[in-house]
Amino acid sequence: MRPADSSHLLRILGVAFGIAVVVGGTIGQGILRTPGMVAEGVPHQTLIVALWLIGGVVCAIDAMSTVELASSIRRTGGPYIFVGRAFGPLPGLATGLADWLANVAAAAFVSVVFGEYLHRLGIAGNVPLGLLAATLVLTVGVIQLLGTKVAGRSQELGSAIKASLFCILVAALLLAPRGDSVAIVAAAPAATFLGVIVALRGIFGTYAGWNSASYFCEEVHDPSHSIARATFSALAIITAIYVLVNVALLSVLTPAEMAGSNLVAADAAARVFGPMADPVVTAISLISLVTIANATIMIFPRVAYAIARDAGIPGLSHVADNGTPRLAVLVTVAAAALLALVGVYDLLLAFSATLFTAMGVAVNAAAIAMRLKHPDLERPYAMPLFPLPAIFALTANAALFVMFAVEDPVSAAQAFGLLSVLTALTFTAMRRLTVA
Repeated sequence: MRPADSSHLLRILGVAFGIAVVVGGTIGQGILRTPGMVAEGVPHQTLIVALWLIGGVVCAIDAMSTVELASSIRRTGGPYIFVGRAFGPLPGLATGLADWLANVAAAAFVSVVFGEYLHRLGIAGNVPLGLLAATLVLTVGVIQLLGTKVAGRSQELGSAIKASLFCILVAALLLAPRGDSVAIVAAAPAATFLGVIVALRGIFGTYAGWNSASYFCEEVHDPSHSIARATFSALAIITAIYVLVNVALLSVLTPAEMAGSNLVAADAAARVFGPMADPVVTAISLISLVTIANATIMIFPRVAYAIARDAGIPGLSHVADNGTPRLAVLVTVAAAALLALVGVYDLLLAFSATLFTAMGVAVNAAAIAMRLKHPDLERPYAMPLFPLPAIFALTANAALFVMFAVEDPVSAAQAFGLLSVLTALTFTAMRRLTVA
């Protein structure tokens, strides 16, 4: 009989879960809000759609490095494991801390937006946003504590509902009767370099989460092949939804009308269906936010657990009988709820763009390094045309990193300063614990 508390996760998840956690962890209110930012920076219909499609293609190429590493190393923890295996424990720890901190902040942000949308619907208007946000975090935390099987099923159900609602929204906007079609503005202002950077930041931020399946290598059946199937299938679904959503929005609104809107989908739906559309789109946003919060609170305790297991930290490296790393979940939930309550997540979110692109560079480099250091390692999924996809993705991530750093150098410097201090302190503490 399996002990009630151990350091081993349960291998009980399938490809359907892998697809669901990628879809659930990626598609959210971003696709309903970000098109306004993109249209503001790139005021051309064809270019807008092309950039969303390019975003999906670039992410698929980028994913080849992650999938190759996940299928060959097959350990839970995502980029922390990959970078640590390729370059050593210190770079791995820095990657893991950056990943955990940025995504805990993202969970807090998503939960605060959830509270804002509840208020928008006239629900719990007297309850502070921070309290509503913390309630969502705690609720999904309880779901995670019920066990891996329950948490996985909740993600599959939520993602299926969310994907269906987005398809219905696209169909409604494209097929609903309306007046004259939107005219293409021939004299639209030219897209600027800064505008394209802002648009790309929004697009790649909206695709963030495509690597979610790679965090569960010890919990999915046949990770050698399941991670690849789940990641690429989900990316195809996400890219199709994102492109179709933008096509549908542009069939109703001009880029100029979309520019600057913080909820373009509601504006487009209101144009077609009138005032009744706003609460419907807001409700879709709420469901999207819940599935993202659920995915985040399921994924990132695995990073804390993986770090703790390697360091031999008691408690954090233990797993309950139902497959949940309970203390790691509780720590992640507490951190996200606290950030949501006090609002400090804004600071960490400002750091996330440069940190995520730097992590992308590190993972691409890790894929190349592992091929050179361990050429005989079993690779059930080997990226085609190696090393071209890894070099392309590394170059793309490096270019984005430079763009984001140039656009906001203060946040970039603060992000890496904070990460350096936290990594040094954590690494020192872990070494002392190991010696003791």
